[in-house]
Amino acid sequence: MSEQRRIVPFDGPIDADVVLPGSKSMSNRVLLAAAVARGSSSISGILRAEDTEAMLGAIQAVGAIVESTGDSAVVTGRGASDDPDNEVMIDAVQSGTTSRFMLPVLAATPGNWVLTGDDQLLRRPFGNQIEALRSLGADIAELGEPDRLPLQIRGRRLAGGRVLLRGDVSSQFLSGLLLAAPLMTEGLAIEVTTELVSRPYVEMTASVMRRFGVDVGCGEREFVVAPGAYRGTDIVVEPDASAASYFFGAASVMGGRVKVLGLGTDSIQGDVGFVDVLETMGATVTKRTDSIEVSVSGRLAGVTVDMSQISDTAQTLAAVAATASGVTEVGGIGFIQGKETRRVDAVVRELNRLGIKADVTEDGFRLVGGVTRPAVVDTYDDHRMAMSFALLGLVSEGISIDNPACVTKTFPSFWEVLESLRPERSMLKVVALDGPAGSGKSTVATALAAELGVRHFDTGAMYRAVAYAVLDSGVDVEDVDAVADVARRVDIKMDDRVVVDGVDATTAIRSHEVTAIVSATSAIPAVRSELVRLQREWVGQQDGAVLDGRDIGTVVFPDAPVKAFLTASVEVRAERRFAETTGQTLEDIEADIERRDHADSTRTTSPLKAADDAIIIDTSDRAVADIVAELVSLTRAAWEEEGS
Repeated sequence: MSEQRRIVPFDGPIDADVVLPGSKSMSNRVLLAAAVARGSSSISGILRAEDTEAMLGAIQAVGAIVESTGDSAVVTGRGASDDPDNEVMIDAVQSGTTSRFMLPVLAATPGNWVLTGDDQLLRRPFGNQIEALRSLGADIAELGEPDRLPLQIRGRRLAGGRVLLRGDVSSQFLSGLLLAAPLMTEGLAIEVTTELVSRPYVEMTASVMRRFGVDVGCGEREFVVAPGAYRGTDIVVEPDASAASYFFGAASVMGGRVKVLGLGTDSIQGDVGFVDVLETMGATVTKRTDSIEVSVSGRLAGVTVDMSQISDTAQTLAAVAATASGVTEVGGIGFIQGKETRRVDAVVRELNRLGIKADVTEDGFRLVGGVTRPAVVDTYDDHRMAMSFALLGLVSEGISIDNPACVTKTFPSFWEVLESLRPERSMLKVVALDGPAGSGKSTVATALAAELGVRHFDTGAMYRAVAYAVLDSGVDVEDVDAVADVARRVDIKMDDRVVVDGVDATTAIRSHEVTAIVSATSAIPAVRSELVRLQREWVGQQDGAVLDGRDIGTVVFPDAPVKAFLTASVEVRAERRFAETTGQTLEDIEADIERRDHADSTRTTSPLKAADDAIIIDTSDRAVADIVAELVSLTRAAWEEEGS
């Protein structure tokens, strides 16, 4: 069984400003232009995701030099250099843009190349582009199925000239030919023989090329690139407009408002047009040069719309329309059946699974808005299925997303950004107790929760439960990906007992073996991200709570009205642990505590430290009852003030 992510519905309308990662489409166009340019280019705002990592690998394989830090990179292009003896395999993984942009560039670059990808990409058609390139003199041979990857390309200097190309299969074929045109000695004129779908993406390609000094002419059916060469430049990648659709969609299904910063009226991305569709359905849209905001009050209405030019947002609209009144008909998108999955079929199948009446039409889909029922949504390893259908889980209970990790293709931080939209409760009745091992957090937290009449949650026990599951599964603690996978899959139930995958592990999670690895496992960013999500989810179901751990006041609940950092000397903490455990000497326990203190305080993700507004309590020589009394008084005053 694959991993699933249950979506916890939001309590009310959204009120959020959102900062999104860079555009995948623009990132890959900019990276490729920089790779074949003369000189160096400084690029900022690059999306770091599977698709762009595939492009980075591809451009380095053809000879570009990349120096990257975070979302910035300096790319030194290979220019017009020849390398006829080169024999290189380029793996585009699942990236359609990487494969369809690189193929014409490889055909026009001397060398021996093999272009391949994952199984999903190998199922996608390339015949239209292959045929056009062969008409220009390219030497391309299929190594498997006709018109599919993998391909053997014997690159050569192509003259260019004039070529015919269908425009109703994928605009990526046209963009790829345009991007390769400056490598051709006579330039290139492309005549599109059919209706052109997703034209805004082609115009984005032309805009990027012009930024790199190439003359591109865009007519109704003819696109002309004059002879010339790319020149290195400095360029900033815009936030991703396709990704923005999910957050505009969140405001549409929940009500409230979402403003996406850095994406405005000057955007070169066609998918900003998604908000115009929402406006037609009843949303209020405010566009500025540096932001776009969508506000919704009440239920939206169904719409009939041609989405041939903004097809990457069609799945988002399907989710929004499922919560709207009346019928929605989307046309002009039959060609998206050739994307990561048969997207039209997938949308209709999953809407039906959720209880929404939907049908495939000749060139799209039709649906009737309604109320969803609990179900697990199949994503078909398609990132856009996961992100769009997650919106329905914000509204309705019982919706889970299968294979949620597929979002890493274009938006690795999607789940965290989506969660950041969650409305805060009108009064966050949380006490956050942090501190090192043995400082008395759990003892104080248990007593404090009892005095306040709220629930206690031992987050340290949750991290120990993951460490226990890692040991139980036989996973190497050094294998970060495997440990993170355990954290995502493990079933932890915590009440009076700690149950891990159906086994009572209340005592076992306190063993020396678990203690020895818990700092290492809990320092892994993916583990912390998953458990922070679970902790917030748990508190969202309570009327009040006391939580103890090592980053409750700094990371998990930085807005908690009461924060305390408990500490004690190493000697006192060791004596406390010595009284609780067997099989270790006092000296060994002291050494373990010192090692763990160092690991916790120096880790790069959520290091152990007191929140700026936390009170510091040294528990070395104080009675638990005294500490609890102090915190009860402080908490009641803070909760009364916040609730007033």
